[in-house]
Amino acid sequence: MTKWPAPECTLPTAERPFRVAEFDALLRTARQTERVTKAHGRVLLAERARARAEDLTARETECCSFFRFRFRSAPSGFWLDITVPDEQVAVLDALLGPAES
Repeated sequence: MTKWPAPECTLPTAERPFRVAEFDALLRTARQTERVTKAHGRVLLAERARARAEDLTARETECCSFFRFRFRSAPSGFWLDITVPDEQVAVLDALLGPAES
């Protein structure tokens, strides 16, 4: 299994387990998960998680600039779309793991 954060991540090593735990906790609350392509996944989250997701994804793009996050409203919450370059698909797989299980 691929670990994330990716080697390209500039987040200090000591902080990485905490960031992974934040994403795991958020994505475990997903109501639905879709894999659009190998490099694009999306999760449906409750509206109450939006501020948390926006903060977390903003911080993540500061250290892992290859991630692209997009928020779209949905009747039952919001979709968080996550895309990565093809060479980072294994990192996306690891990130989405908690949402897909």
